[in-house]
This record gives sequence, C-alpha cells and structure tokens, in this order.
Amino acid sequence: MVESEKASVEELKKRIRKRTRGKKNEQQKPEEETHNVEEVLDEMQKKSGKKVKEVKLQGRGQIEEEVEAKEEGEEDKNNLIVREGIMTNETFESLNLSEQTSKAMKEIGYLYMTQIQAGSIRPLIEGKDVLGAARTGSGKTLAFLIPAAELLYKERFSPSNGTGVIVICPTRELAIQTKNVADELLKHHSQTVGMVIGGNNRRSEAQRLAKGANLLIATPGRLLDHLHNTKGFIYKHLKCLVIDEADRILEENFEEDMNKILKILPKTRQTALFSATQTSKVKDLARVSLTSPVHVDVDDGRRKVTNEGLEQGYCVIPSEKRLILLISFLKKNPKKKIMVFFSTCKSVQFHAEIMKISNVDVCDIHGGLDQNRRTKTFFDFMKAEKGIMLCTDVAARGLDIPAVDWIVQYDPPDKPTEYIHRVGRTARGEGAKGKALLVLIPEELQFIRYLKAAKVPVKELELNEKMLMNVRSQLVKCVTEDYNLNRLAKDAYRAYISAYNSHSLKDIFNVHRLDLQAVAASFCFSGPPKVNLNIESRAGKVRKARNQQGRSGFGPYSPYGKSKPKDA
Repeated sequence: MVESEKASVEELKKRIRKRTRGKKNEQQKPEEETHNVEEVLDEMQKKSGKKVKEVKLQGRGQIEEEVEAKEEGEEDKNNLIVREGIMTNETFESLNLSEQTSKAMKEIGYLYMTQIQAGSIRPLIEGKDVLGAARTGSGKTLAFLIPAAELLYKERFSPSNGTGVIVICPTRELAIQTKNVADELLKHHSQTVGMVIGGNNRRSEAQRLAKGANLLIATPGRLLDHLHNTKGFIYKHLKCLVIDEADRILEENFEEDMNKILKILPKTRQTALFSATQTSKVKDLARVSLTSPVHVDVDDGRRKVTNEGLEQGYCVIPSEKRLILLISFLKKNPKKKIMVFFSTCKSVQFHAEIMKISNVDVCDIHGGLDQNRRTKTFFDFMKAEKGIMLCTDVAARGLDIPAVDWIVQYDPPDKPTEYIHRVGRTARGEGAKGKALLVLIPEELQFIRYLKAAKVPVKELELNEKMLMNVRSQLVKCVTEDYNLNRLAKDAYRAYISAYNSHSLKDIFNVHRLDLQAVAASFCFSGPPKVNLNIESRAGKVRKARNQQGRSGFGPYSPYGKSKPKDA
C-alpha cells in the first residue's frame, strides 16, 4: 500500500497545479427544459451567464465575490460568510508562513487561496477554534493542514513529543489522500506524519506511533483502538484536533466512537470541524467542543449548493428496466470517466459481474474489500483518464479523483446531503465541469422535492426506451444457469430490499409499496427469488414485541407490567 501512496504523489502534484492555475470563470446555469437521455450522453447544454458582484474586503486588498459580515450579537462577530465562486486573489504568500511550508507550497504549485482557506487559515494559525462549511472540492484539506504544519513548527515538535495534531477522517480512502497531501506539505519540516486506519497492520501502526507521529491522520475506530491499547502512543501533548467531514463522522456508525475519543483526548486543545454540510449533530458537537469558534460558511445564501460547473439531471424508469438503462448508458460512454453509486456492497459485487458478462470493463470499491485492494483500486482509478468505477458511499466523501465526467446514482441516496456528497466527486475546483444522472423509479419521484428544497437544481431527462439495448433475456439466462452468479444476484436482491427498508425518507422510499416482481427483474430474475427478506410492517413489529413480553407483562409497550383488573 505504501508503494501505491508514493506512486500517487506525482499525480497529486499535477492535479494541484492544474486546479490552482485557473482564473475566475463566469458561472453558467443550465437551461430550464426537458432533455433526452440520449442527448445527455453526448453533451448537456448550458446557457445564460450570471452576474457577479465584486466587493473589496477592507484591510486585505482582496477581491471576493460578495462577502457579508454579520455584526449582530457576540456570536455573529466571528462569522465570515462568502458567496459565489471558490477562488480568491489572496495569495498564500500573504499568510507569512514558515520558510519550509512556503517552499513546499511553491513546489506543488499553490498560489491563491480558495474562500474556505482564506476564511479559515488565519483564525486557526491564531489558535482559534473553527467551524467550517464549504461545498466539496473547495479546498478544505489545506484549510486545516497548513495551520497544522505551522503549529507543529512553532511548537518545535519532535518525535519524542508524540502527537501534536490529530486529523480524523470518516473513510480510509480520504485518510490516505489527506496523508499524501500532508506528506507533500511537511516534506521540508522535521516533524513526522503518521496514519492509522482500519485494514492496515495494527502492530506496524503501533510501532510507528511509539516512534512518534507529530501529525496523525486517522479513522475513528482505529484511533480509538490505539488510544485504548497502544502504550507507546503519546497524545498528552495534543494541541489541535481536526474533524474532517464532521457530519459523516457523527452519523450512526461513528458517533459512539467519537464520543469516546473526545473523552480520552486532552480537554485543553484547539478544535476545528470541517464539512460540506452542517447538520444538527455537527452543531451540537460544536456547542460542547468548540470555544467561541469562528464560523466560516462559504455556501450560506447560495441559490444552489452543488458545484457551479455541474450539470444535473434525473430520469424516471420502471424498476425492471433500470439495469438495461445502466448497461446502455455505460456502453455509450466508453471514453468517459464514470462513477456509479449503489446502496450496498452486495449490489456492487453483483453488478460488477454483470458488467463483465456485458463486456463493460469496470472496477469496484466497497467496504467488503480488503484494504490493499481498496487502496490499489482507488489509486488506479485516480490515475486513469477513462474508466468506470462501481462503488458504495465509501467513495462519496472528500475523495479528490481528477477528471470524473459522470456521476451516476443508480440507487438513490438516503437523503439530499448524501446526494450532494456523491455528485461532489465531479466538477471539483475552479472552472471544472461535470455531469450527474440520478435514476429513479416512479414510486421515488417525490424525492426531487427534497432535492429542490435543499437547493439542488436537477432537471428531468426524457427517456426513449427504444434506445435501450435488448440484453435482458441473455442476462436472465446467465443468472439462471450460473450457480455463483445466481447466489450473488440473490444476495444483492436481499441487500437492496434491506437497504430500501432502512431508508430515512419512509414517506417516499416505502419498501411495502415496491413491486417485488419488477425489482427481481432488475436483478435478472424471472420472478422474485425465494430468499428471507426479514421485513415486517409496523403493526407486525408491535405484535412481535408484545408477544415477547414476560409473564409479568413488562415490555416496551407495557413498561409498568400488567394492569390489575378493575373492581366490578
């Protein structure tokens, strides 16, 4: 895996230079009309320009695209809200960084700051807590890594001092990517960079921690493991904690680990929370862990929260034709770089096999793969000029994969914030462009209301079903005759139903309204397979809970036990 990381450094340099050379482009907004999916496969048209108001910030000589500084109340005095675009003309040189950091920045090609960087780096260098919100692809990683490097340098950290800064990331891939950037940024410093993530050799990580990792990149579960069990891990001198993609980390799978981590780490420290979306859980954490934080929200007040160069559409298609649409789409775009999102690991595995049968070359990445394969697939796809990656939401957060042409959401996201993160894998950086397609079945059409309420401009694309390939019968035959493929299809079908049942937007994604015959057809079955779906209605769950009450009558629906009969 280390070789894969090193091989990606040159690729990172090229991407960084390319992204920082661009100047401000006029923002464009897509034409309000219905398109054909076939036309979209070639080019989605954009029309009309958007006027930009330029305001000069006092004291900086900096041109920003509309800056609003609130002055009402003590809390609002620290707020900086920047609107429109992501780049500024404020240079990194104006920050008066250390010679080592400045040299690294020049070597990798950074000249100007993005808005999240311009709003966050100075307060962090000054030792203030920061709550930062900015759309994906806006430069959040450097917004906290530069202050981290400067802090370690000024405090004269050495390996014997242990860890001075911890950066927590929700996924292994994002942690690897962050470490690569940190390695480049600190290569002229004497301070050390380390990484602990699930899937890596724990003993090797413990040995590196014992030697001293001044800047540590980590995923929550593995960090908690080392905090509990690695005796040589020195973290008592911790100066700063950074939580990247804070909303994802605080979701159901990570919140418990984070609470335990925060209890263990030193309380006297600087803390920064960064994310593309600000949820109620992030705000709750900010209230208890941040002290008079500087709020930097560069998306507040925007008419849309997705990237400016992103063209977004959706199509409505019967469930039984979804797979045929996907195969037809991918075959018509052999020279594009495409990411296709699914709801489960099993679904990714099944569709990867189906694509091979259909002569569509794909790679796949999901939580069920071992770490070495995940890392290799990630870097191979990063460096590729074209290709197709089938993935789960493990690839939806923070990853900076260059030149992605299309994001296809084959399975709808759990909520609009996840949609935003998925499409954020394309059109990243100033002037970048990309396209996104959301596939819905008729029962899911009302999801568009939620997207538009979240300021996501998405348009319906008409589907000409005559353009779909006639391959269904061959695929059904393959699934029927191949035992292993049939087993994969059943597992994927079951996992899809289970994921649908756990969807947070029950008013739209209601598993009991699904046409299971049509769903089965989308997994190449002629009829619903005989599998245990383990799905109960609300009434069924209530009956089951009541039946499980003890003799005393105590249970979730009778907390005080059986009631005594009233006197006659």
